[in-house]
Order: sequence, then C-alpha cells, then structure tokens
Amino acid sequence: MKMYSINDYDYHLPPQLIAQEPLPQRDQARMLVLERAAGVIRHCRFTQLPEFLSDRDVLVVNNTQVFPARLRGCKASGGRVEVLLLQPPTPEGNGDVPRQARVPAWYRASKPPKVGQMLNFGLELEGEITAVGPAGEITLLLQSQGRDIRQVVAEAGAMPLPPYIRRLAGPEDTLRYQTIFAHRLGAIAAPTAGLHFTPALLHQLEAGGVEVVSLTLHVGPGTFQPVREEDYSRHRLAPEYFLLSAESAAAINRARAGGKHIVAVGTTTVRVLESQYCQGQVFAGEGYCDLFIYPRYRFNVVDRLITNFHLPKSTLLLLVSAFAGREFVLRAYQEAIAARYRFYSYGDCMLII
Repeated sequence: MKMYSINDYDYHLPPQLIAQEPLPQRDQARMLVLERAAGVIRHCRFTQLPEFLSDRDVLVVNNTQVFPARLRGCKASGGRVEVLLLQPPTPEGNGDVPRQARVPAWYRASKPPKVGQMLNFGLELEGEITAVGPAGEITLLLQSQGRDIRQVVAEAGAMPLPPYIRRLAGPEDTLRYQTIFAHRLGAIAAPTAGLHFTPALLHQLEAGGVEVVSLTLHVGPGTFQPVREEDYSRHRLAPEYFLLSAESAAAINRARAGGKHIVAVGTTTVRVLESQYCQGQVFAGEGYCDLFIYPRYRFNVVDRLITNFHLPKSTLLLLVSAFAGREFVLRAYQEAIAARYRFYSYGDCMLII
C-alpha cells in the first residue's frame, strides 16, 4: 500500500443509498457506533445518544448558518445560468439603502463567464461579472433595484443543496438543511452531523449533565474540494472562516483539565478545535482555518466524534480515518452499506468513541 495514496480511501456506494430527502424527524437517523478500543461496531438510533454520553462529556457544536447561496437566472442572450455565492453579500456604498455588493461565486452555464457579462436573477436582482479566475470562479457585482441587497438576495436565492441531492431545493430545505444551533450566517453547506439534533434530545443530554459548547466554522469551498493528487499529503485546503470565543475556549479547557471527554459534532468542529490547540491549551481566536487532517495526525483535543458518512476519496473521509483508523472505518462503511444505511448530508451518522 502506498503510504499516502488517496486511492486507498475509495469505496463503492450504490446510488440508491444516497439520501435525497430528510427523514420526517431529525433524530430518527440510524447511528453506527464505533468503539475504537474494542474494535466493535454497534447499530443504534440517534435517539440513543444519551446512553453513550454523561456528565463526563462536553459536546462541541458548530453554530454556522447556511445562507440561500444558489442563484438561478439568465444571461442577456437568454441562456440559463446558475451561480453559487461563496459568502453572504456585504453591501458597498454609503446610501440609506444598501443596493449593491461584490461577492465571490462559482459560475455554471453552457459557456465560460466573461468580464462585463450581465446576469438577471429576477426579483429586482441583477449581477455583473467583474472578474474571472483561472478555474472559472468569478467576482459578481450584485445590484438591486431599490431594496436592501441582502434582503433581495435572501428572497432570490435557494438553499445550496449538494449536487448528489438530485432535486431542486424546496421550502422544507430552508428549515431542514439547517441545524438547531445555527445562528451565525455564512456557510454554503450545513455541518451535517448537527442536523440530527432536536431541542428535546438536546434537553435530555443537558439534563444528564452534558455541557454544550459552540464555535463557528463557515463551511466553504475548501470542505468540498476534491483531492486531485494521488499523494493526498500534497493537497491543500482552502481557508474557511472560524470563530472560537474566549468563553467557549475556557469551557473546553476546564473540561479537559477535569478529565472530561471532548465530543466534536462534525469534522468542521474537529478542525477548529485542533487548529486552536497549543502547548496543552485551546486558545480563543478568529480567522481562517486551513488545517488538513489525514492519517498519522495526532489528535490533541477531540476524544469522541459524531459524523455523517462521507464521499469516497474525500478530505472528510481522511479525517475520520485519522481518528478511528482506515481499516476500521472502511469496515464500518461496508457494514453500513450492507445494512442499507442512508448516506451523506441527509443520511445517517456514526458515533466514534
């Protein structure tokens, strides 16, 4: 086996196991429990999570909020176009009503984008392409006809469901493709491990003594970039904005000093916690996280992990394999496939202890 070959993290997933819709109830997802020390795999439900956590655990969640980043419209020629905004619009100018914003975006149409091209998205919203990057990414100057540009984009945009969900986003996704922790706007994708929590289940955990701590990582393009190098150690993650408050950092450090387990909800949470560790402490901070975790990484903060199932040959699968071991993780994936678990964003999950 090549030490760093991304091909060693491949698996075959029958397409029918890719979840296309959320379950009627968030916490009814199945949960595959991986006990690392014993090498044991157990089949459970997410509602059983309180059986595995206690007052010796601190749950760390990502409170990022997904914004309606997908815009569909047309070019002046009439051809259809779709753009994915990579961050919420930040208004430019000093007017009473902010009517324009310059936003980085991904562009999708039958022909490549051109500087100066005008795009119409309806609902009094249009955009001008002011720059085109080497990989086809664009800078889009969005303009409204009179109302606040942020409000107009929120009305015109759709939730940015990932491409393996082969349907248009609907009204239900506005609620369901959002965790109950979400309150800091800025992500183009949900931190999907958090989608399984309900207020009732969270209350049950807290009643059992589990402390809940939050941080922010706005999920961006870096999370989804494919690993194009066979030697995955040469891959580089695009930076993503994070915020770890002094209050949250202090709570995590108190818990670690008291011998408690740090339970990360999702790979995004793992990356922030590990990136902010130095000399025995987790430090508060705000900035951009580009920590790429792959096998042979030594974890300093995270003791347990709740995570969904991830795409083959992805940076997320590499992180999970670093945490639980490649062979164990791939064996668990094969067991989940045999048991017909639901995969990816709206799918089932794993608890790794």
